Amino acid sequence: MSLTHTLVTGGIKGVLHVLCRIDASQMARIPSSGPLILVANHISSLEVPIIYTQLQPRPATALAKAETWEHPLFGPLASIWDAIPLHRGEADAEAFRLALEALAQGRILAVAPEGTRSHGQLQRGLPGVVLLALRSKAPLMPMVYYGHESFRENLRRLRRTDFHVVVGDPFVVDPGAGRVDAERRQAIVDEMMVRLALLLPSEYRGVYADAVNRAPIYTRTISLESLTAARIS
Repeated sequence: MSLTHTLVTGGIKGVLHVLCRIDASQMARIPSSGPLILVANHISSLEVPIIYTQLQPRPATALAKAETWEHPLFGPLASIWDAIPLHRGEADAEAFRLALEALAQGRILAVAPEGTRSHGQLQRGLPGVVLLALRSKAPLMPMVYYGHESFRENLRRLRRTDFHVVVGDPFVVDPGAGRVDAERRQAIVDEMMVRLALLLPSEYRGVYADAVNRAPIYTRTISLESLTAARIS
């Protein structure tokens, strides 16, 4: 890592701990390296710097909307942190290639299937992450955050903001026999989103509130021990 990366990341991590009470102890469950797809919800832009700095020094990257590079603050950060630009609303073959390359290099790849900020309650997941999982054969891990929706208001009032992180059990995708068409890809990402919903307080579950009792069909939980063993072998 470059000196710029080290100084910027360390400085931002320090500032965030002043502004927020970060409860990220469960991130210790995330392996020290990939290939691993972190599937996460997306409430606000605060999550990116908190999660990235908490993951360090683990090799990690994330898919970020291409417009991020136009932002005066987040654009330079995206470059320093080697994020992958994603052009939303189209089949971005270059982003897909770079994501697969990152996983092949043993990096952790963070993906938010909602595709945009929800501001609280879960929205319907988009199926792009399913193609990544099937092509890379990488295991996945659900991770959610909540409690920080009032960050801007708290900042104006000079109050610290609670930021909670919950990490679930790793899993793999098993699409079953036959062609994995658009309908099946949507069903698979819906199962991924239900795994996120189960980690969240009920008021954050959004469109998946009524699906938390459904048995999974296309995803299968694996143990943390087997995930760690795969890294060592």
